[in-house]
Amino acid sequence: MRDSSPVLARLRESLQQLEPRRATAPAALFALGHDGVDAALGGGLARGRLHELFADAEDASSGAGVAALFSLRAGEGRPFLWLRTEAMQKRVGQLHATGLVELGIDPANMLLVLAPDEAALLHAAAEAARCAGLGAVLVEGWGAMRGLDLTASRRLMLAAEASGVTLFLLRIAADSAPSAADTRWRVSASPSIALEADAPGASLFQIELLRRRAGPPAGPWRMEWDRDRLCFRRPATDGRGANGRVWGGGEHDDRDAGAPASPLSRPVLPLAPGGAVAPDPAPFVRRAG
Repeated sequence: MRDSSPVLARLRESLQQLEPRRATAPAALFALGHDGVDAALGGGLARGRLHELFADAEDASSGAGVAALFSLRAGEGRPFLWLRTEAMQKRVGQLHATGLVELGIDPANMLLVLAPDEAALLHAAAEAARCAGLGAVLVEGWGAMRGLDLTASRRLMLAAEASGVTLFLLRIAADSAPSAADTRWRVSASPSIALEADAPGASLFQIELLRRRAGPPAGPWRMEWDRDRLCFRRPATDGRGANGRVWGGGEHDDRDAGAPASPLSRPVLPLAPGGAVAPDPAPFVRRAG
């Protein structure tokens, strides 16, 4: 994609308009809210860094949900940019505005950019990571991304470090490869805790820290999303497993996997492949390229 692309030029203009919205320099870390995860990270995830999240194809929705909620936590009220390709949009469906609101994400505070291909996606990511007015940038990709080598990830990391913008790279149905990411995570769905009358409970995920530049791997943990406080928390059942044992340290919170599964929470963000597009007003969409 040429630098002279009219759409890319408009994207740059939109990002420049966000510059005045940046306040003083944010803290070095942002907490996720789950005590076990935050403790393992030494207080939280680092801002102004590149973080990778991996999910299998059947967990694409959960991966997107966690990546979006990480972006929300990192931004602290500033807008975040979601980048995906047109092929990804066709594969998993459009984002659901009502689903975003149910999670506590204001669609008006999120920019969605559709790139024509992966080369344009990475180009737009590098441009966006330099915009200090953004709270976070979420880059969503499927499978092997040929252009995302070690050099490309270093370029993204350097741009994030220079601007202070936190960059999340969501990899669906992809194998891990060497990169400059500060942390690497594995995300999957987890049965939610049913409410009264067996109503679906809060969104619940399982995550595992696969790699961290400043420390060892850790987890897995189960994290429940608190939409009122806009943070993750330890599920109420994660103090005692089905066998009565009390867990310690926040690790291996999936020891009650043999317990009867509670009803799953509602679909998180994308629609199922081939599903009808919801009539809700969609977030702002701009096509790059």
